[in-house]
Amino acid sequence: MSRGGSISVSAKARIVISLASGLEIAFSARDVQGLENARPNDLTDAEISPSGLGVHFPKLDVDLYIPALLEGFLGSRNWMASQMGRVGGSASTADKAAAARKNGKLGGRPKKTGIVAAA
Repeated sequence: MSRGGSISVSAKARIVISLASGLEIAFSARDVQGLENARPNDLTDAEISPSGLGVHFPKLDVDLYIPALLEGFLGSRNWMASQMGRVGGSASTADKAAAARKNGKLGGRPKKTGIVAAA
């Protein structure tokens, strides 16, 4: 075990980083920018950097900075926002379905007119 801890990868691409402090960080590779399309075999031979602040995946040539993982919750703020937007936009709720039915009974979306408001 290096100064920074150890790393293990499960057959289902779940990554567990055990830091020397005792903190364990566990996450699915698909939730991390740069690893979202990785197969479990791609994640083998991962290593913690000598400083204990990074993880290197040699088969993918991907490096993760552990403090950044924690700060952005497993990706940059922009990337995480895009992931959340993808999930939120596809959400289907009873309220959303009821609103769509109500709108449909009123004739659907209003027709666009050629009138443009002056700025």
